[in-house]
Amino acid sequence: MKLTIDNDNNLLQVENDGESSSMELYSREAFDLLSREWVRLGWQMKYPYTFSWMGRPIIQLPEDMLRTQEVIYRLQPDLIVETGIAHGGSLIYYASLCKAIGKGRIVGVDVEIRPHNREAIEAHELYHMITMIEGNSVAPEIVRQVDELVGDAETVLLILDSNHSREHVLAELEAYHHLVTPGSYAVATDGVMKWVYDGPRGEAKWKEDNPSTAARDFVEAHPDFEIEQPDWPFNESDLSTNITHWPDAWIRRKDS
Repeated sequence: MKLTIDNDNNLLQVENDGESSSMELYSREAFDLLSREWVRLGWQMKYPYTFSWMGRPIIQLPEDMLRTQEVIYRLQPDLIVETGIAHGGSLIYYASLCKAIGKGRIVGVDVEIRPHNREAIEAHELYHMITMIEGNSVAPEIVRQVDELVGDAETVLLILDSNHSREHVLAELEAYHHLVTPGSYAVATDGVMKWVYDGPRGEAKWKEDNPSTAARDFVEAHPDFEIEQPDWPFNESDLSTNITHWPDAWIRRKDS
C-alpha cells in the first residue's frame, strides 16, 4: 500500500493492489490509515522502549496503558494477574492504579525473572502490593499457585504479555480463563505482530502466529467470551478506534 499526503488539497491518496482512491485528509478514515502506519513505523523504531513508570521501564504504547487505566478504574478489580514481567514497569503501573483506587493487588508471572529486575521491583515502594512467581505460565504447578493467590477475589482482570506465539497465548487463555470474572477481560496483548511481520524487525510467520489469532481461536471455542474493545468513557471526537499495539486483545467474559 502506498499513501500520499496532499496537504495542498487536503487529501490522502491511497494506492493498494493496483487500485487508487483518495479521501479527505481531515477525516476519520484518513486518521485510522495514517495511525496504523505510524504504529507500524513506531514499532520498528522501538518507540515503546522509551518510557518508564515510577522508575521502571514499561515498554508499552502509552495509549494502551491509558485505555487499560480506564478499564481498571471502571472494574475496580480485586486482583490483576499479568503474565510477563520483564523490567516490572507494568506491574508497578497497575499497582499504582490500585493504590490510587484504594483496592486491588497484582500477581506477576514470568518464566525468568532476571536478578537485577527482581531486585529493583522488590526495592520499589509499591512492591508490597505485588506477588511474583517464576516459572512457565502454563505449567500446571504455576497455574495452581496463581489459583491459590486468587482467593476470594470478586473481580479479576487477566493480562497476557509473555510469549506472544499463537500456541502459547491460546494455552494461557485455556489455563487462566476460569479466573476472569463476568464483565471483566482477558487481554491478549501485542497482536501488533500481525501488522509488522513484513518490517525489518518482523518475521513472516507473525502474519498468523500472533496473539490476535489466538484470541479469535479462543472465542470461537468459548461462546461465553467475546472480543470487545472497551467503550471510551469520554469521547468528544468522531473517532472510535484505538491507536494500539493490542488489536483484538480485549476478550470480555459475558455477564452471567
